[in-house]
Amino acid sequence: MRIKLRMASGAAVAATMLTALFGATGSGAFAEEMIPAIIEPEQKVEFVSEPLVQPLPEKEVEEDAVETPDFAEEAPMSAASLAELVRAQPAPSELSRDLHCLAGAVYFESRGETLNGQLAVGRVIVARKKSGRFPDSYCGVVFQRSQFSFVRGNSMPSIRKGSNAWKRAVAIAQIAHSGSWTSPVEGALFFHAARVSPRWRLTRIARVDNHVFYR
Repeated sequence: MRIKLRMASGAAVAATMLTALFGATGSGAFAEEMIPAIIEPEQKVEFVSEPLVQPLPEKEVEEDAVETPDFAEEAPMSAASLAELVRAQPAPSELSRDLHCLAGAVYFESRGETLNGQLAVGRVIVARKKSGRFPDSYCGVVFQRSQFSFVRGNSMPSIRKGSNAWKRAVAIAQIAHSGSWTSPVEGALFFHAARVSPRWRLTRIARVDNHVFYR
């Protein structure tokens, strides 16, 4: 009998404890601790490297479009006449030796002629230099033996470099060298004074002032 009472008493105590335990887990702070929390996954931040393009204001774009560059491309020189082109030529403080030879030939051969006559002489010297049949420099062409009567001992007579005739000869030499004005004797490689008749077996191109030109 005592054994049964003890067992019943122990069962009652156990039941009481279980009731208290389950009652506590269903409410209060402990209940909150027992509820599983929803853990959101950590957001991964990705960095993408892209060039930053900042649009310019329309006004600045328009200004850039018409902005003058630091250096201007040299435009071909044009003129209404050969005289105007001669006046437009720069006056270099110093000439290269080759250009000096070309200007010297124009000066001594044709300084008393029109600008067209002077240019014709200059263009013959330029054509000879490029032909492959004569020396490949202006000085070589001018100082070639027995070609120009003003040459004495591989040199030129003195030049009055302060004269207008020399200034025109320099300008004509620059024009002849650049080919910026077309001469009526383009392609000519030979000329002689009109006062003589050498009877060359060459193709006559034209007479300009006091010279007759051939190729």
